[in-house]
Amino acid sequence: MAESPDGSSPPRAETTAPPRTEAKAPPRPLDAIDQDILQMLQADGRASIRSVAERVHVSRANAYARINRLVEDGVIRGFGARVDHERAGHGTSAYVTLKIVQNSWRTVREQLRRLPGASHIALVGGDFDVLLLVHTPDNRALRELVLTRLQAIPEVLSTRTLLVFEEEDLEPQG
Repeated sequence: MAESPDGSSPPRAETTAPPRTEAKAPPRPLDAIDQDILQMLQADGRASIRSVAERVHVSRANAYARINRLVEDGVIRGFGARVDHERAGHGTSAYVTLKIVQNSWRTVREQLRRLPGASHIALVGGDFDVLLLVHTPDNRALRELVLTRLQAIPEVLSTRTLLVFEEEDLEPQG
């Protein structure tokens, strides 16, 4: 997205999601044009307003307004780069499962957000409570993260580390 309807650069969305509030507005239904815009921006987040408008057959002003609405509604959480973690110096990836003290999710989540290399955090149901994806430079850094940082969080009762041997990004490729 490189320009506004008048050809100038639009305001950029934040590159990371703002802190989530617990009360969310109900989702607004997306029509076929919104879906096409989302698909296009997932494949190429740097697509210009002009190219988006041409591909979905709407005016530049309409495309610009729709993208802004998708950002304001929280459908688009930001624009960023897909990173090859290994090439970026974080060749070790792992999923870490955590069992936590009941009703401590919000406290634990805030601490997990601050961990270096934390990439994805999910509260889940099943044999464990939290699933955490981390990327670290090597196994030594992973060991430090799990044994020193994670297990030092008082609300974390136990952890289990699942080393990732190979991974593939399933998001649309541009």
